[in-house]
Amino acid sequence: MESEFIDDTDLRLLDLLQTDASRSNQDTAALAHVSPPTSLRRVKRLREIGAIERVVAVLSPDRLAPLIGHGLTAMVEITLERQGAEHLDAFEARVVPDPAVQQCYRVSPGPDFMLVVHTPDMPAYLALAQRLFTADANVRNVKAFFSVKRAKFDPRLPLPARMTPPPHTP
Repeated sequence: MESEFIDDTDLRLLDLLQTDASRSNQDTAALAHVSPPTSLRRVKRLREIGAIERVVAVLSPDRLAPLIGHGLTAMVEITLERQGAEHLDAFEARVVPDPAVQQCYRVSPGPDFMLVVHTPDMPAYLALAQRLFTADANVRNVKAFFSVKRAKFDPRLPLPARMTPPPHTP
């Protein structure tokens, strides 16, 4: 099995990829100061160990709005009546597959979950609320905050500048 250790070269590759994964391997390798075969091999390993979950296109809602409409984005706080692990897991299992749910976080303290949802309009949000929240007897409280403007969206994770090697074990 490949090592799951991340070194400085891996960090450079990860940073470059999360900034712009559409670059060619040759361009990525040059920017990371490694050879193209090294870049290809390392990126493959980073995918295999799960450090790279998937590669997607980040769409511009403002540019798409004239074509498809803005839609409705809401941050939704959910508090459950019972918070046992099986209840948290059951709620998560129900909401995560829904395509309108863009993000789902278990949080503490406060509500049990924070969701980011996107629907075409208010009737679609109301249908989602009925389907995922109202119909669930274990949902005690729902508090939705509707976005009026997205000032920033950046899916990049902050990465350390350098990695400290793991301690050597004999």
